[in-house]
Amino acid sequence: MTRAGGARLVAAGILLSRVFGLVRQRVTAHFLGAGPVADALAAAFRIPNLLQNLFGEGSLSASFIPVYAKLLAEGRREEAGRVAGTILALLALLVSVLVLLGIVFAPQVVWLLAPGLASETQALTTGLIRIILPGLGLLVLSAWCLGVLNAHRRFFLSYASPVLWNAAIIAALVWRGGLLGAESAELAVAVAFGSVVGSALQLAVQLPSVLRLDRALRVGAGSSAAEVKTVVRNFGPAVATRGVVQLSAYADTLIASLLGAGALATLTYAQAISMLPVSLFGMSIAASELPAMSGATGSREEIADALRARLTSGRTRIAFFVVPSVIGLIVFGRVMASALYEGGAFTRADAMWVWAALAGSGVGMLAGTMGRLYSSASFALRDTATPLRFAALRVGLAAILGLSLAMTLPERFGLAPQLGVGLLTAASGLAAWLEYRLLRGHVERQVGTLPSMGRLSATLWACAALAAAAGYGVAAVIPAWHPIVEAMLILGAYGAGYLVLTRVAGVDGARRA
Repeated sequence: MTRAGGARLVAAGILLSRVFGLVRQRVTAHFLGAGPVADALAAAFRIPNLLQNLFGEGSLSASFIPVYAKLLAEGRREEAGRVAGTILALLALLVSVLVLLGIVFAPQVVWLLAPGLASETQALTTGLIRIILPGLGLLVLSAWCLGVLNAHRRFFLSYASPVLWNAAIIAALVWRGGLLGAESAELAVAVAFGSVVGSALQLAVQLPSVLRLDRALRVGAGSSAAEVKTVVRNFGPAVATRGVVQLSAYADTLIASLLGAGALATLTYAQAISMLPVSLFGMSIAASELPAMSGATGSREEIADALRARLTSGRTRIAFFVVPSVIGLIVFGRVMASALYEGGAFTRADAMWVWAALAGSGVGMLAGTMGRLYSSASFALRDTATPLRFAALRVGLAAILGLSLAMTLPERFGLAPQLGVGLLTAASGLAAWLEYRLLRGHVERQVGTLPSMGRLSATLWACAALAAAAGYGVAAVIPAWHPIVEAMLILGAYGAGYLVLTRVAGVDGARRA
């Protein structure tokens, strides 16, 4: 499979799941708006997601895929199957214990992570978490399936499977929303049950392919192999790294809950949009490159050459797509938010606050996506400890900046408190640049310095800025049509302008786009 081929399959799967995710958010916004019930549902999904993010895809990608992919590359399939089975058994046991603890201590967890919510909203959040948690435990196990499939270079299914999770929630919203009415707590409960059904479907759809690809798999098969010990040893720093990252999510949740009713929901709606380019153009490339980099064989110099070539290609592809995404969020964030969410209980004023959060997200988007690629290179080198240190620095800086900016500047200058959400996302973006620079320096000391991207970057930024001017011109002359029609015209002009300009400028990625 070519370098771009795997990334395209990951991107296709992610795009499909993200489209369904945006539809889910659109339907949620229609029925729940940006009020207290929406806050409760956003917090309920965010808090158990700590479990999935800690022990799911990110940690397994860092610790399991490099070892498993290396065994496959060396033709040691029987050993690979035993390693995969042992890891699955250990992961299932760990997740079962954590889900049980989460259900028992749900009230305390809500109080710790979202203390700014009103007491009634906290009570609703607690009940929702207790429903959602078992399903998210299944999602952690589905991340193990993703690791096996990716190591076998089967990318599409694992990244498209969240479509089923989103579809189940959408079905619950549509089915119960018309009966229970807008902003109903009972509707939020129906959504929680729908998420559990979707989690089971997401795991079930991947299992047949896993069993077909790895016929040597033995669930719970004992193995004292050094490879299992390596996975377990690297899993600790990987979980710690994810834990540090989740501290950033915790800080964002806590601060947003203190900014007033609707702020947490606004942050959630904005992240659903901003994570689309991060997933499509950062995660897709980093995820597809990890098995390839992990399977590199030969001398130390040959492995370094292979990783350097992968990094050079990957960061060029990331820049081509992420640079216009950044400009798009900053200039056309309101257009995106209105097209996706406006209607029902979600108003144009709500879309303006989401735009502020999107603009802030654009600050660190390029650094965050590039950082994922360099993290994959570090994981391929069997180093999960160094990314942990850099992530800790990023999270600490983001928390300090986020608290100082979001909580003080709006009040000091007489601005609406909802603008604090935008300052919060911008603070996280600034901290992401620090992490990226540290990761890049660390990896390049191991594999060698990569060529400069200065000329390409300048060209991409110039093309994106000129294309944004064209899109802005379209926005200025068209009448006040439906938000979706406006978005199609404005964003269509922007995207087409960028592709034409980059092709004229001779950018290599434009010819493949």
